[in-house]
Amino acid sequence: MAINKELLEILACPKCKGGIRLNDTETGLICDKCKLLYEIRDEIPIMLIEEAKKISSD
Repeated sequence: MAINKELLEILACPKCKGGIRLNDTETGLICDKCKLLYEIRDEIPIMLIEEAKKISSD
């Protein structure tokens, strides 16, 4: 089961407070501005800056 679409609409990046989007594999949330990936574990987004993974700008 994917993340709830209503939840996705209200979530924001904890670092910049900007919008986030679901990645292609639906395993995480991406902030394009900060270039961070917030993983989704057991259908729960882990929205901690220190837990986020840097993504490439490619």
